Amino acid sequence: MAFSATSLSSFSSLSIRTTRFSVLNQHPLPNNLTPKSKASKPFPVFPFKLTSTTKLKAADSETTFFEDPSLQEEVVFEPTPPPEGFVPPPSFDDGPMETEDEIAAAYEEIYGPAYSGVSLLGTDPFVMDSKMKKSTGFGSKVKKEKVRDGFEERVVQVRRVTKVVKGGKQLHFRAVVVVGDKQGQVGVGVGKAKEVIAAVQKSATNARRNIITVPMTKYLTFPHRADGDYGAAKVMLRPASPGTGVIAGGAVRIVLEMAGVENALGKQIRSKNALNNARATVVAVQKMRQFSDVARERGIPMEELWK
Repeated sequence: MAFSATSLSSFSSLSIRTTRFSVLNQHPLPNNLTPKSKASKPFPVFPFKLTSTTKLKAADSETTFFEDPSLQEEVVFEPTPPPEGFVPPPSFDDGPMETEDEIAAAYEEIYGPAYSGVSLLGTDPFVMDSKMKKSTGFGSKVKKEKVRDGFEERVVQVRRVTKVVKGGKQLHFRAVVVVGDKQGQVGVGVGKAKEVIAAVQKSATNARRNIITVPMTKYLTFPHRADGDYGAAKVMLRPASPGTGVIAGGAVRIVLEMAGVENALGKQIRSKNALNNARATVVAVQKMRQFSDVARERGIPMEELWK
């Protein structure tokens, strides 16, 4: 402790008396802080800045003086000249006026269709699905809104399904719906909800996302025979002569009627599940091809197909 005190006192006296490192020459100390004798305690060096002020010399500062500008003088803006060969764009008001349908279609393309039954950009099932989710909920009165897009809906099956959870069982309804325009467009969909109406709406929206085209002849029958498998179900489809009608049962008959087929034979061979048979019918229809398409791919006239 004695060695540290001696070194501290010698360092303090050295820092005060040295003209190169001391701040006493520039900042004189007050009378009450000036050491009176050698025997008195040395003045400690403070690590912080002293509070005495120092006047700034004129040589240490540089001041730039500007001419007194006239506040009433107007400054004229001179834009840069346009480059050579510049053609100004036409004004917005110079073009032709848009029709209401063009304005509505542009609005739907930018902000999405406000689905009100008929969309100018075509049927958007995602918008229909979101609209249905907003209108359905716990404690809300569900109103089935009929979509005017040219498709008719036919409910194939409604079943009550139960899901076992930790707290018990959850009851839902599953609906299988077939939609079609009876002009060769048909789709099969399935949906589940806590209410029957909501399940039918969900399945109809799902069916509109899976629309297929059914190839038919001028007699409203199939061009050739086809078989379709889906899961454990298998469906056999055969063309029929005019006046025969649709001879089929179950989900196969509903799919063919919604597609617009008037003369056909159908048979469910394996499983009797309505959803699998409806999808097996769709698979069988997708295997069919028109004679004109086959002749075009082979590069021969259609009359040679019958030789």
